[in-house]
Amino acid sequence: MTATANYLAANKAFSASRPANQLPLPPSKQVLVLTCMDARILPEAALGLKEGEAHVVRNAGGRAPEALRSIVISQQLLATKEILVIQHTDCGMVTFTTDQARGLIAKNLNLSADSTGRKTLDQLEFLEFPEVENNVKADVEFLKKSELVDTNNITGYVYDVKSGALKQVA
Repeated sequence: MTATANYLAANKAFSASRPANQLPLPPSKQVLVLTCMDARILPEAALGLKEGEAHVVRNAGGRAPEALRSIVISQQLLATKEILVIQHTDCGMVTFTTDQARGLIAKNLNLSADSTGRKTLDQLEFLEFPEVENNVKADVEFLKKSELVDTNNITGYVYDVKSGALKQVA
Protein backbone atom coordinates (compact mmCIF):
# COMPACT_ATOMS: atom_id res chain seq x y z
CA MET A 1 0.00 0.00 0.00
CA THR A 2 1.34 3.48 -0.87
CA ALA A 3 1.78 6.23 1.68
CA THR A 4 -1.07 8.10 -0.02
CA ALA A 5 -3.40 5.11 0.33
CA ASN A 6 -2.54 4.91 4.04
CA TYR A 7 -3.27 8.62 4.46
CA LEU A 8 -6.59 8.31 2.64
CA ALA A 9 -7.60 5.40 4.90
CA ALA A 10 -6.63 7.44 7.97
CA ASN A 11 -8.64 10.38 6.64
CA LYS A 12 -11.70 8.17 6.18
CA ALA A 13 -11.53 7.14 9.85
CA PHE A 14 -10.84 10.75 10.92
CA SER A 15 -13.75 12.22 8.99
CA ALA A 16 -16.16 9.49 10.15
CA SER A 17 -15.50 10.27 13.81
CA ARG A 18 -15.37 14.05 13.48
CA PRO A 19 -18.30 16.31 14.35
CA ALA A 20 -19.22 18.89 11.72
CA ASN A 21 -16.67 21.69 11.84
CA GLN A 22 -18.27 24.95 12.88
CA LEU A 23 -15.09 26.98 13.25
CA PRO A 24 -15.02 30.44 11.67
CA LEU A 25 -12.72 31.08 8.72
CA PRO A 26 -10.33 33.58 10.37
CA PRO A 27 -7.99 32.01 12.92
CA SER A 28 -9.25 32.62 16.44
CA LYS A 29 -5.86 33.63 17.87
CA GLN A 30 -5.17 35.98 14.92
CA VAL A 31 -1.74 34.38 14.44
CA LEU A 32 0.22 33.24 11.41
CA VAL A 33 3.13 30.84 11.83
CA LEU A 34 5.68 30.68 9.03
CA THR A 35 7.93 27.65 9.20
CA CYS A 36 9.83 25.12 7.14
CA MET A 37 8.26 22.16 5.39
CA ASP A 38 10.73 19.85 7.20
CA ALA A 39 8.82 16.77 8.37
CA ARG A 40 10.59 16.89 11.76
CA ILE A 41 8.65 20.04 12.69
CA LEU A 42 5.09 19.75 13.94
CA PRO A 43 4.15 23.38 14.59
CA GLU A 44 0.77 22.51 16.10
CA ALA A 45 2.42 20.26 18.69
CA ALA A 46 5.46 22.48 19.27
CA LEU A 47 3.32 25.57 19.90
CA GLY A 48 0.25 23.92 21.44
CA LEU A 49 -1.96 25.11 18.59
CA LYS A 50 -5.46 23.79 18.29
CA GLU A 51 -7.59 23.57 15.16
CA GLY A 52 -8.83 26.97 14.04
CA GLU A 53 -6.36 29.02 16.10
CA ALA A 54 -3.66 29.97 13.58
CA HIS A 55 -2.63 29.92 9.97
CA VAL A 56 0.44 27.77 9.37
CA VAL A 57 2.42 28.53 6.22
CA ARG A 58 5.18 26.10 5.29
CA ASN A 59 7.80 26.18 2.57
CA ALA A 60 11.39 25.06 2.10
CA GLY A 61 13.35 26.94 4.74
CA GLY A 62 10.34 28.80 6.11
CA ARG A 63 11.25 31.73 3.86
CA ALA A 64 9.32 34.99 4.14
CA PRO A 65 9.82 36.16 0.53
CA GLU A 66 8.18 32.98 -0.77
CA ALA A 67 5.37 33.21 1.80
CA LEU A 68 4.57 36.91 1.27
CA ARG A 69 1.38 36.27 -0.74
CA SER A 70 -0.03 34.00 1.98
CA ILE A 71 0.97 36.43 4.74
CA VAL A 72 -0.75 39.35 3.00
CA ILE A 73 -3.93 37.30 2.49
CA SER A 74 -3.83 36.15 6.13
CA GLN A 75 -3.45 39.67 7.48
CA GLN A 76 -5.45 41.76 5.06
CA LEU A 77 -8.34 39.39 4.34
CA LEU A 78 -8.45 37.14 7.42
CA ALA A 79 -7.46 39.51 10.25
CA THR A 80 -4.28 37.96 11.64
CA LYS A 81 -2.22 40.32 13.78
CA GLU A 82 0.87 38.33 14.83
CA ILE A 83 3.52 36.57 12.76
CA LEU A 84 5.95 34.00 14.13
CA VAL A 85 8.83 33.23 11.76
CA ILE A 86 10.27 29.86 12.78
CA GLN A 87 13.25 28.32 11.03
CA HIS A 88 15.27 25.43 12.43
CA THR A 89 18.57 23.77 13.19
CA ASP A 90 19.94 21.17 10.78
CA CYS A 91 18.09 22.73 7.84
CA GLY A 92 18.84 21.42 4.37
CA MET A 93 18.68 24.95 2.96
CA VAL A 94 22.17 25.64 4.33
CA THR A 95 23.69 22.77 2.33
CA PHE A 96 23.53 24.16 -1.23
CA THR A 97 23.47 27.28 -3.37
CA THR A 98 20.91 28.13 -6.02
CA ASP A 99 23.47 27.40 -8.75
CA GLN A 100 24.24 23.99 -7.25
CA ALA A 101 20.53 23.15 -6.98
CA ARG A 102 19.86 24.23 -10.55
CA GLY A 103 22.74 22.11 -11.84
CA LEU A 104 21.66 19.00 -9.94
CA ILE A 105 18.01 19.34 -10.94
CA ALA A 106 18.89 19.94 -14.60
CA LYS A 107 21.07 16.82 -14.52
CA ASN A 108 18.44 14.71 -12.70
CA LEU A 109 15.75 15.74 -15.18
CA ASN A 110 18.09 15.65 -18.17
CA LEU A 111 17.09 19.19 -19.18
CA SER A 112 18.75 20.59 -22.27
CA ALA A 113 20.03 24.18 -22.13
CA ASP A 114 17.32 25.42 -24.51
CA SER A 115 14.36 23.49 -23.04
CA THR A 116 11.36 25.22 -21.49
CA GLY A 117 12.03 23.33 -18.26
CA ARG A 118 15.61 24.62 -18.09
CA LYS A 119 14.48 28.19 -18.78
CA THR A 120 11.95 27.91 -15.94
CA LEU A 121 14.56 26.35 -13.65
CA ASP A 122 17.03 29.16 -14.40
CA GLN A 123 14.46 31.71 -13.19
CA LEU A 124 13.67 29.80 -10.00
CA GLU A 125 15.28 31.24 -6.86
CA PHE A 126 15.91 28.65 -4.17
CA LEU A 127 16.32 31.22 -1.38
CA GLU A 128 19.06 29.21 0.30
CA PHE A 129 20.95 30.65 3.25
CA PRO A 130 24.27 29.94 4.93
CA GLU A 131 23.26 30.40 8.58
CA VAL A 132 19.89 30.00 10.29
CA GLU A 133 19.86 32.70 13.01
CA ASN A 134 20.93 35.44 10.63
CA ASN A 135 18.39 34.25 8.09
CA VAL A 136 15.55 34.44 10.62
CA LYS A 137 16.60 38.01 11.41
CA ALA A 138 16.77 38.86 7.70
CA ASP A 139 13.32 37.39 7.01
CA VAL A 140 11.78 39.25 9.96
CA GLU A 141 13.40 42.43 8.65
CA PHE A 142 12.10 41.67 5.14
CA LEU A 143 8.55 41.49 6.50
CA LYS A 144 8.97 44.61 8.64
CA LYS A 145 10.09 46.56 5.56
CA SER A 146 7.14 45.42 3.47
CA GLU A 147 4.41 47.97 2.91
CA LEU A 148 1.98 45.07 2.50
CA VAL A 149 2.48 43.63 5.99
CA ASP A 150 1.29 44.87 9.39
CA THR A 151 4.67 45.01 11.10
CA ASN A 152 3.57 45.59 14.70
CA ASN A 153 4.00 42.05 15.97
CA ILE A 154 6.56 39.96 14.06
CA THR A 155 8.99 37.76 15.95
CA GLY A 156 11.58 35.25 14.83
CA TYR A 157 12.77 31.96 16.30
CA VAL A 158 15.08 29.03 15.71
CA TYR A 159 13.53 25.65 16.47
CA ASP A 160 15.95 22.98 17.68
CA VAL A 161 14.98 19.77 15.87
CA LYS A 162 16.63 17.64 18.58
CA SER A 163 15.08 19.18 21.68
CA GLY A 164 11.95 20.83 20.23
CA ALA A 165 12.87 24.09 21.99
CA LEU A 166 12.43 27.52 20.46
CA LYS A 167 15.04 30.26 20.78
CA GLN A 168 13.94 33.82 20.02
CA VAL A 169 16.44 35.60 17.77
CA ALA A 170 14.35 38.47 16.39
